[in-house]
Amino acid sequence: MTEQTGESGWRRFAAYWGPVVGYAGLIFYLSAQSHPDDDLPSLFGAVNDKVLHALEYAGLSGLCYRAFRWGVPGTAASRAVVFSILTASLYGVTDEIHQLFVPFRESSWQDWLADVTGSMLGAVAAHRLSGMTWIAPFLPGVRSR
Repeated sequence: MTEQTGESGWRRFAAYWGPVVGYAGLIFYLSAQSHPDDDLPSLFGAVNDKVLHALEYAGLSGLCYRAFRWGVPGTAASRAVVFSILTASLYGVTDEIHQLFVPFRESSWQDWLADVTGSMLGAVAAHRLSGMTWIAPFLPGVRSR
């Protein structure tokens, strides 16, 4: 078996894409709550809803960047910023559609725009951080320069 299809290939895939799937699942869970404000700590209550959307999707996009950059070979790795922005933004669309079916929740294009903004910021931040030598020990497969 080659490394791509062997056990180590699956471990690599799970190591990079598992956090993306887990984080997306957390977003789905939070979106399924009818009264999310009741479940948030009071610290978040004072923060604008759009800022929370942007932060939430910056995290998703950062994880997507990590997965595309080091979890897949070829073109996807070289275009990790673009693919992570697209992936997180498209997930934002599905999240807004999902909220249409949740009682007492509403969907809006402004929320999605905040998701896209956060996705862009997260991907660019992850790209910038990955180039810093002090962070290399925390990113498997990255050698410090």
